Order: sequence, then C-alpha cells, then structure tokens
Amino acid sequence: MSSTFHGNRISLTVFGQSHSEAIGMTLDGLPAGIAVDTDALQQFLMRRAPGRHEWSTPRTEEDAPEFLSGLKDGFTCGAPLTAIIRNRNTRSRDYSMLKVLPRPGHADLTAEIKYHGYQDYAGGGHFSGRLTAPLCIAGGIILQELERQGISIHARITAIAGIEDPSPFDMAPEDMEFPVLDAAAKKAMLEKIARAKAEGDSVGGVIECMACNLPAGIGEPMFDGLENQIARLVFAVPAVKGIEFGAGFSAARLRGSENNDAYCLENGNIRTCTNHAGGILGGISNGMPLLFRAAIKPTPSIAKPQQSVNLKTRQIQELTVSGRHDPCIVPRAVPVMEAVTALALYDLI
Repeated sequence: MSSTFHGNRISLTVFGQSHSEAIGMTLDGLPAGIAVDTDALQQFLMRRAPGRHEWSTPRTEEDAPEFLSGLKDGFTCGAPLTAIIRNRNTRSRDYSMLKVLPRPGHADLTAEIKYHGYQDYAGGGHFSGRLTAPLCIAGGIILQELERQGISIHARITAIAGIEDPSPFDMAPEDMEFPVLDAAAKKAMLEKIARAKAEGDSVGGVIECMACNLPAGIGEPMFDGLENQIARLVFAVPAVKGIEFGAGFSAARLRGSENNDAYCLENGNIRTCTNHAGGILGGISNGMPLLFRAAIKPTPSIAKPQQSVNLKTRQIQELTVSGRHDPCIVPRAVPVMEAVTALALYDLI
C-alpha cells in the first residue's frame, strides 16, 4: 500500500489498521531541537478523538500517543520520529459480514479486488478514518513549530447538510469541538445531524481552512505548487471528495475583471485588495491568507438497509451495517484539515 508521503524535505509513513493492535506514524526529516509540547498535542488529538459527542461514533479511544523514537527530553533528536496509538475499544465481530458483503460507499469492494481477500476488513482496515489519528500526531507537532514561526492555521465548518455558515472567516472559532462561527447556523446543523442519526442515515459538509502570516514566495510552479502539495495530503483523508482554493469553482462564473485581485499598498507592503486567488498565484504564496475548502462526503456506514452483492454467491443481497459510526464526520475532520495543511506548508517552507 502507498502509505508514505515523500515530500521535498520530510517524509511521513502512516501504519496500522482500524482494529489492529495499534496505529501510528513515522515522520522523518525533522531537524533536531524542535520542541514538542505533548500536553498541547494531546488536546489537539482529542478534537479528532471518537466517542465524545452525540455527533460522533460511540467508540471510545484515549488516542494517547506513545513515542518510540525521535523524541528526547521534549525535543526532536534528529532520528525518525515514531509514535503509536493503541486501539483499545474494537469490536471486530460487527464487521464479519464484510468478507462477503461490501458496503456501498466504502472501499470494501475495491480492496477485495486489489488485495484478493487478504485485506483486513474489520472497521475498514487501513482504509478507515481511524488512520487520520496518526496524521494528527504528525500535523499537530508541525502546527506547534509553525506557530513559533508566526504562521497560524485554523479550520472551521462552513456547511453541513446544506446549512451554511454565512460568517466571514476572519477569526478562529471559539468552540473548537464544533467550530462554527454563526450560532444560528450551528444550531441548524446540529438539528440536521440529529435527524439523520434518528433515521439511521448520515450527512456530509464542507470544511474551510486558512493559514495566516504565510510569507510570500513559498511554493513552486508546476508540480510542487502550494495547491498540489495541499491537495495531495488533503486527499489522504478518506472522506474528502473535492477541494477548491480561494474563489474556487465560483471563479468559473466570473469575468477576469471580477476575479482578478487588484494590488494595493499596506504599510509599504504590496497586498491584494481581495483574495479570490486564496493566497496563491502560480503555485506560490503571495502573502495573503491561504484559503481552501474541502468537501466531506456523508459517512457511508449507515443503519438504513442498502443493496449489495454477495461476493461468494454472486447474488443481490440487502445489507444493514451494524457497528458504531459517526452520523457526521465533518466536526472530527476539522483538526485533520489543519494537520495536513501544516505538513504541506512545512515541507515547502
């Protein structure tokens, strides 16, 4: 499996399966002497951890990282940084039917075709969103280092189940558990999630991520552009189905005179009057806030009966998914967006 990100300066390998003894990551290429605040890292990981809210799976995990190498007295020591998270609350029996009944919307069928039945199907195996926890270990450490460099990365929920937050994204949300800026939109989103959960269904949404104080000149044209690197890591998150930067797809409906960001001077520095480009021109940062949005699909594991095909009998068969699943994974995916953005930016910086 291709589970290693080979960057320009760093590489990240994610390992484990949803129900394996442990999941983890190895981050290589970090210089020695980077301070790691493990308490702050744990708080960051808890934003993604399951079993803490009505909108998340009831599976409970501590998600406490254990560092095996690369960390000495609170600082990176130059060796590859390896950490694991032990899985303690698995219920593999809930997934016994997946050996012959692939779930619609999941990678069960494609995994069967590619790995010929040898794949671990419990909890989705290596395809599970559980593997975003190691991503958050790596990204959480890098977020701390970028903060020390004056670069801040924040993400928020901008839409769930068609309910949009109309607030401009000019500040970090106060509620990091369900990061929505508009109180009325938050209430409506929670009601939509609760209704879908009661009906045995799920909903998706959109996450917006912003990086502020990113210096101009970061990134490369063509294959190492900021959009390329960010998109590559964002699509490592299993539920992501789309990404757009700045004005994104809405730019296709504008004229050049409307979409172009006019230049201006601010305290002697060249800035743009608007930010339709999302802080990126030619794959290179222009000094404005970097802004993108990612589309998150509804959780495919739902309690409603769905049609599948029995891989053994080759007959149409109804499938009702059991187990513990999020009616909406958008809130827990917000810190993951921050983590992968940090990894992409740090590698190019």
